Amino acid sequence: MKFLIFSLLSFLRDRQYRSLLGATLVILFGGALFYHLVEGWRYLDALYFAAITLTTIGFGDFAPQTDLGKIFTIIYIGIGVGLILTFINTVYSHFGLSKNTFNQGKQKNSSQKKSE
Repeated sequence: MKFLIFSLLSFLRDRQYRSLLGATLVILFGGALFYHLVEGWRYLDALYFAAITLTTIGFGDFAPQTDLGKIFTIIYIGIGVGLILTFINTVYSHFGLSKNTFNQGKQKNSSQKKSE
């Protein structure tokens, strides 16, 4: 649990990571708002569709019915998938770096305690 908190805090301290997180949230919730307004879906359904679309899961239980919704989805996928995959890759890479840093800190602390 300490590692997860350490990793999350170090992620949020980095300005570039925060910017990527912000852009990801804007794309995700912006798409959900669009689907809510244009397709008339409940906001939760629209958010669900936006998330499964951008992560390329696409269960097929929802699909845009309007021409505007279909055109938006084509553009949304083109822009959003790259951003989401970049975000996922960044989180994965950060997790690995944080793990190394966290383990080095633990080793340093344990060796200091042994020397005392």
